[in-house]
Amino acid sequence: MRILSVDLGTSNTVAVLSAHGRPPRVVEVDGSANMASAVYAGEDGTLMVGRDAERRARLDPTRFEPNPKRRIDEQTLLLGTDVVPVNAALAAVLRRVLDETTRQLGGDQPDEVRLTHPAQWGPVRRNVLLSAARLSGIRGNLVLVPEPVAAAAHFASYPGHALAPGQALAVYDLGAGTFDVAVVGANQNGYTVLAEDGLPDLGGLDVDQALMVHVGREVSHSDPQRWQRLLRPESTADRRTRRALQEDVKAAKEALSRHPQTEVPMPEPFKDVLVTRGELEGLVRPAMLRSVELLSRTLRSAGLTQDRLAGIYLVGGSSRLPLVGSMIAEKLGVVPASLDQPETAVALGAQHVARDGLSMRTQNVEGQVASGAYVPPAGPPPSSYPAYAPPAPSFPSGPAPSNFPTYSPAAPEKPEKNRRTKLWIGIAAAVVVLLAAGLTVFFTTSSSVQTYTADQCRTPGQTDSSGLTDCMRQLAGKVADSGGCRAGTGNGPAAPPKSLGATVTCAAPGRAGTQVTYIHGQSAAELKTYTDGLLTSAGGDRIEADWKGNDLQGHYSSAAGRTSAVLVFAVQDRPLVGFIYQVNSGDQATTPSALADYFEQNVQPGE
Repeated sequence: MRILSVDLGTSNTVAVLSAHGRPPRVVEVDGSANMASAVYAGEDGTLMVGRDAERRARLDPTRFEPNPKRRIDEQTLLLGTDVVPVNAALAAVLRRVLDETTRQLGGDQPDEVRLTHPAQWGPVRRNVLLSAARLSGIRGNLVLVPEPVAAAAHFASYPGHALAPGQALAVYDLGAGTFDVAVVGANQNGYTVLAEDGLPDLGGLDVDQALMVHVGREVSHSDPQRWQRLLRPESTADRRTRRALQEDVKAAKEALSRHPQTEVPMPEPFKDVLVTRGELEGLVRPAMLRSVELLSRTLRSAGLTQDRLAGIYLVGGSSRLPLVGSMIAEKLGVVPASLDQPETAVALGAQHVARDGLSMRTQNVEGQVASGAYVPPAGPPPSSYPAYAPPAPSFPSGPAPSNFPTYSPAAPEKPEKNRRTKLWIGIAAAVVVLLAAGLTVFFTTSSSVQTYTADQCRTPGQTDSSGLTDCMRQLAGKVADSGGCRAGTGNGPAAPPKSLGATVTCAAPGRAGTQVTYIHGQSAAELKTYTDGLLTSAGGDRIEADWKGNDLQGHYSSAAGRTSAVLVFAVQDRPLVGFIYQVNSGDQATTPSALADYFEQNVQPGE
C-alpha cells in the first residue's frame, strides 16, 4: 500500500510517502522538505510552482501568488493579465508533489492520497481542495484528514506520548496564514475533535507584516516618497525591490527564533535595520495573547479534567517563536511540547491515522459531485469525558459533557466550527418489575427526543403549546426546548400562499436576527415547491450536502445573496422540512458556507 499524505500549507507544502513496507519519509521537492506553495502564471499559460515560481517572480511579480491557499474563498486569481481559477492554482501545487512522488515510485502513482485541511474548513473549502486534487491528476483514493487529528496522531506516535482512550491533546497550530486550535480526544476507534476554534487573521504572514511596519518606522523618515513606492509599487523595478524586502523580513523573523538579534538588509537609499528578539516580541505579543486566550477558551469548552489532558502540542512553522511557548506556560500553567519539525508534523501524522469504514459525502463542486470526499461512519458511542478543571485562573471549569462523537481521522468532515458533530447519549436500560401486572418494561433510549416512523409522520396530527407536532419536535431537537418557538412563520420570509400544514418558528440559538422555521405538511412536493422558492429568492451562490440525526436523514441546501440567506433542510421520507432564514445586511451578512457551518453545529438534530 503506497500512501502519500500532503499538508498543503499557506506558505509551504509538505508531503510524506510510505511505500514498500518502509517507514514514512518526507518527499523532498526541489531538494527541500518544504516546497513553497507559490504559483507563477507564465505568459504561455503554464503554471509554475515552488522555487521555479519564486525565481520567475523576480521577473514579473504581478504574475506571482505566494499564498494561494489564503485566497481559497475567491473563485479566481488575477495573475498578470491571466485569470486563474483558485482550484487550478492549488492543483498545480499538488501536481508538482504528485510528479515527484510518481518519479520516486518508478512511474506508479500512490494508491491513496491523504490531504490535510484546517478543522474549521466547511464544505465549500473542502471541496475546492478535492477539486484541485482531481485536477492535479491524482487517480488513487482521496481522503481528507483534519490537521489537528493528524497532529495528534503524530504526537502519539512518539515513544512515551501515546494517547490512551479517554485522554486528549490540545493542538496549537500557528501556520503562515491562520491560527487554529483544537482539542483532540482518543478513544477505542481513533480520535475525536472535542472542540476547535481559530483566528483567520493571525499567522506567520501577519508577524512578517508587523515586522515590516516596524522596519518602515525606522527608515521611512529618511526618504518618505521612496518608502511609499515600496509599499505601493507601480513599476516592475519597485515590485522586485518590495519582493526582495519581504523575503529579507521573513528571513529576519526566522533568524530571531534562533538568535537574540539580527539585521534586515534594506534597499538603497535606506540603511540596514538591527532588530532584536525583544522588539519582535513586543510587536506580536498582543496578537499572541489572543491565540493563548483562545486556546484557554477552547480547552474550557472541551470539558476535560486536568488528568485527562495529555499536553499542548505546538505545530506550524510560526510556533517556533520562543514567545509562543513562554506565553502558554505563563498563562495556562502548562509547558507545551514541540516534537520533531513543527512544519512536518501534520503531514507525518496523517500517515498514522486509521482508515476504516469510510463513506462518501455528496457535495457539489462547480456543478459536479466531488468524488473521493469521505466522512467517518457513525460508530458506537464512546466513553464520556468529565469536566475540565484547569490549573490556572484563566481556565474556569465548565460543565461536563455527557459524551463526545467518534471522529474517524482518516477521512473527516470536520469543519471550521465543529462540523458534523454528533451527540451520543447512552442511557442504560432499566428493568422495572410490575408486581401487580407481572410485566417487565424496558426503557432503552439513545437520546432525550422521542423518535417516530415515516408512517407516523405522514400527516401533521396534534400540536403542543408551542405549535409543534411530535415529528416536528424530533426534527427540531434541542432548538425546540431553547428557541422560544411559536406557531407561524415569524418575521421571516413571506408566508406561503396557502396553508402547508403545521408551521412553527423558533429563535436561532446564539444567532441574533436569525430564525428557524419548521413545517409539517401533507405533501412533501408542496413543501419542496415552497422552499425552492425561498432559495431562489435568496439568490447568490448555493451549496448542498446530506445530513442525519435523531433517526432522521435528508438533504440541505444553503443559499445567500445580497439581501437574505436561507438554508433549507428536508427529511427524505416524510413531509417535514425546516429552514434557517437571515436578513443579509451589514454585519449580519453571511455566506452559504457559514450558514451550513452554523446549521451543522447548532440546528442539525443530534444523534
